[in-house]
Amino acid sequence: MYVVLAFLAVSLLLYVLLAGADFGAGIIELFSSKENQAINKKTVYQVMGPVWEANHIWIIILIVILWIAFPNYYNILVLALHIPLTLVLLGITLRGVAFVFRYYDAYKDNSQILYDWMFKVSSLITPIFLGLTMGGVISGNIINPSEMENHSFLDVYVFSWFNTFSILTGCFYAALCAFLASIFLIGEVDDTSKPIYIRKASIATILVVSLGFITLTYGYFYGIAFVVDFIGNIWSISAIVISGILLFPLWKSIKSGRIIVSRVLAGLQIFFILFAATITHFPNVLFTTTGSISIFDRPVPQSVMNVLGISLLIGGALIIPGLFHLLKSFKLIKLLER
Repeated sequence: MYVVLAFLAVSLLLYVLLAGADFGAGIIELFSSKENQAINKKTVYQVMGPVWEANHIWIIILIVILWIAFPNYYNILVLALHIPLTLVLLGITLRGVAFVFRYYDAYKDNSQILYDWMFKVSSLITPIFLGLTMGGVISGNIINPSEMENHSFLDVYVFSWFNTFSILTGCFYAALCAFLASIFLIGEVDDTSKPIYIRKASIATILVVSLGFITLTYGYFYGIAFVVDFIGNIWSISAIVISGILLFPLWKSIKSGRIIVSRVLAGLQIFFILFAATITHFPNVLFTTTGSISIFDRPVPQSVMNVLGISLLIGGALIIPGLFHLLKSFKLIKLLER
């Protein structure tokens, strides 16, 4: 059980970090001038080109773990939130297609404009719908499967995730992606381009803090159970305070040119945000109109859990070294050289 939960937590963290930075690169490009877009496009190709497909392995692992180990939780999740999850899948697909063809298409014509827009727009839409999904999970608007027949289609499949709180959560995650991307890309450009990403990072930081405050404030005043308990939980508040405090050494490291330190601090901030969101109600991390549901509700037999845990350990021993070598070769070589 603990091995499975550890892989679940690590997969979530790595997907938010790595895929979030990838999404954020497209968001930054979308809201940049034409000149800066050209710089960003070249930088993104150099940084993401060799590794962009590897980032989505973490969400695959996460989904497989939920499907096998916690089927009741998984079934409720994909049933009530299948619309935003489908749009997330569509966004990832369109973004991947655009990424490939705007760099590797042998014939260059006006279709490149279409690929550029596909990449930028899907980079924004996908994390927003990921955030909408998360907002749906914790907003308390999901209809319990036992009561779905008593509600309309819109109540069951739309309003569970399409509401003000979920939209704010989606915007918050998109801003978080832009924040991560700008921090990571500062270390991938020359000195003449660094001020561009430092400015983007400062704007993204303001957006993350502002949207986080607005989302929590809205949730508290409208009585969303997760937010009320979040604010009243000493561990959650402590984690958020630590994440906020880390902004000071983060910006100090950026201004002093300590790229690796700034990336580590940005990663730690994401860790504390996820920790705060998880620890508030764990293991009751799904909220319906009739109350919260534990991820351990009706789990698989222990024998299945054991096999899954062993499979994850074996698979991790085989796959993780290869992924490490890939990242070492193309992204983290500076860290190892130092």
